[in-house]
Amino acid sequence: MKIIVPMAGRGSRLRPHTLTIPKPLIPVAGKPIVHRLVEDIAGVLNQDIEEIAFIIHESFGKQVEADLIAIAEKLGSKGTIYYQNEALGTGHAIMCAKDSLSGPAVIAYADTLIRADFDLDQNADSVIWVKQVDQPEAFGVINLNEANEIVELVEKPKEFVSDLAVIGIYYFKDVAVLKNELQLVLDNNIIHGGEYQINDGIKQMMAKGMKFVPGEVAEWMDCGNKDVTVETNSRMLGFLHNDGEHLVDYGVKSENSTIIPPCYIGEDVVLINATVGPNVSLGKGCHVINSTIKNSLVQTHSHIKNASLDNAMIGNHASFDGNFTSISIGDYSVLE
Repeated sequence: MKIIVPMAGRGSRLRPHTLTIPKPLIPVAGKPIVHRLVEDIAGVLNQDIEEIAFIIHESFGKQVEADLIAIAEKLGSKGTIYYQNEALGTGHAIMCAKDSLSGPAVIAYADTLIRADFDLDQNADSVIWVKQVDQPEAFGVINLNEANEIVELVEKPKEFVSDLAVIGIYYFKDVAVLKNELQLVLDNNIIHGGEYQINDGIKQMMAKGMKFVPGEVAEWMDCGNKDVTVETNSRMLGFLHNDGEHLVDYGVKSENSTIIPPCYIGEDVVLINATVGPNVSLGKGCHVINSTIKNSLVQTHSHIKNASLDNAMIGNHASFDGNFTSISIGDYSVLE
C-alpha cells in the first residue's frame, strides 16, 4: 500500500499564517495537519505502508522535506518528495508523483483530518470517502445507484443529488489505472475551473465500468480557513483527551494559573496569572501572562499578555498585548 499526499499549495484562505508556513504544516493539537493525516490513515488501513509520497512546492525548503521523510520513516515507510511548482489542479498534482503511481494506494489531500474505522472493499476498484453534510450544495457530492455504487460525481449541485460530500480521500486498487486516465486528461488538455482535476480521471474510469463504492468516516475536520482550523483544533483536542492522551508537557512553568482541559501545552511554556482552556493549543516556548485564552490555537514561541482571547489563531514568534478578542495574526507579528 502507498499513500499519496498532494500538499503543494500554501492556502490563501489561511493567510497570514500561510505566508511563512505551508498550510499542511500548521499544527493542530500540537502536531502538523499532514502528520496527523498520514498517521490516522496508516492507522485505519491496518496494512503495511510501502511508500508515502508528498507533493509539495519547491519553496517549502529542505527542512520541511526532511520532516516529511521522517514522518514516513516513523511509520516504517519510504518517503518520497515530488514538486508541483504551478497550481494546475488536483489531477496535475497527482501526476507530479507519477513515478510512484502503481499498485494499491490511498490519495489524501493534506487540508483535512478524519476519525474513522473502516475496512477496504476488496471487490471495488476504488473507494471514495464521504461524509453526510447539512449543505451539500457547497460541496462535491456522489450519486449512488441501487447497489450502493458511485455512478456520478457532482460538484456543488444546485439541485439535490445527495448529502454525501467527497472529503478528499480516495483508495485505488491499482492507482496506475488512474495515472493512465489522468495522462489522457493532460494530453487532451481537459480543464475545468482552469485546472486539471482528479474527477475527470475518475469519470473516465467510471465510464469504462470500474466499480466505485463509498466509504464513510465518523468525523471529518476541515482545515481550510482560520475559523474551521480553530474548530478542528478544539475537536481534535476533545478526541485526544477522551482517548487518554497526555497533552500537557510535564515541564510547563505555571504561576497562579489554571489550565482547563482539553488543552495541548508544549515544551517550555510559561503561564503567569493566566487561565488557559478549554480547547487551546499552545506550542513550544509560548509565554502567556495576565491573560485568558479559550478555543484558540497558538503556534510556537509567541508571547501573549493582557489579553482575553476566544476563537483566536496566532502564528510563530508573534507578540500580542491588548484586549482584542477574535484575531488571526501570522508569524512574527506584533500587536501592542
